Amino acid sequence: MTSDRAPRVGVIGTGWVGSSVAISILHRGTVELWLNDLNGDIAEGEAMDLVQGSAFYPVANVRTSTVEEMRECDVIVVTAGAGGRPGQSRLDLLGANAKVVEGIGTAIRGYHGIVIMVTNPVDLMTVLLVRSSGLPPSRVIGTGTMLDTARLRQILGRELGLAPLSIHGQVVGEHGDSEVVLWSGVRVGGRPLRSWPRWNAEREASAAQEVRGAAQEIIRRKGATNHAIGLVTATLLQCVLRGERHILTVSRVQDGALGLRGVALSLPSVVDRNGAEEVIEPEMTGPEGEALMYSADVLRKAGEGILAG
Repeated sequence: MTSDRAPRVGVIGTGWVGSSVAISILHRGTVELWLNDLNGDIAEGEAMDLVQGSAFYPVANVRTSTVEEMRECDVIVVTAGAGGRPGQSRLDLLGANAKVVEGIGTAIRGYHGIVIMVTNPVDLMTVLLVRSSGLPPSRVIGTGTMLDTARLRQILGRELGLAPLSIHGQVVGEHGDSEVVLWSGVRVGGRPLRSWPRWNAEREASAAQEVRGAAQEIIRRKGATNHAIGLVTATLLQCVLRGERHILTVSRVQDGALGLRGVALSLPSVVDRNGAEEVIEPEMTGPEGEALMYSADVLRKAGEGILAG
């Protein structure tokens, strides 16, 4: 990234999620924001709408762009594709969104920046983008279970009467039905959750189900989830652009962590300007490790055919 200009961020897809990602990015700091959508009028309208609010966020330029032009961006955020409908799992979106993501990957071959994948099923789309673009796995980062982890912290904060920022825990694996809450590692003020006086381990199953089902509850009511994932994406983007080296539960194609290779799923990873190069192997109980391996198998089987080769 050059130091004599604002960072350039491209957002591909300006529907529900893309528009929330865009406004969340603008509130984070000075950028050049480039927007693209299959429907050019929508992208242009979003750019016009966002520009007209420029008195209320840090200085930024907002414009439309082709996907090919976005190879000049420092980071590209991919939100394009079909969203979930009530009753659909994220894996149900694979067929509809695979061609979209593959086309984007082909269009940005030779790109030297970082790609943040938001489109669902995000783990499989992360694999597909790596394969179609030729980018190194560390430079294609899926938002993964960052949102699931945030939901876990919010739910536990509500149950314990504490701010979510005081809760430390992780959700790993698939961003979907096979995701794994690492209950053994959840801490509250440095103390294990399971020894917290106002917590009963019998509540873990229902809390985990609430995390897994959170998106469906929102989709059933308003048709899409967009604001929270917009905030997640802006946080991840800020970490990349500023080289903050936060450890985040992002999805990337694994190349040896916990013996996993070729499958994208979320594990704690150090994120900086180079992407997600360093993956942290979390401490897990035996059942948690087995559940994570099962999640990896779910993703492998779901990708058979479309991701073959």
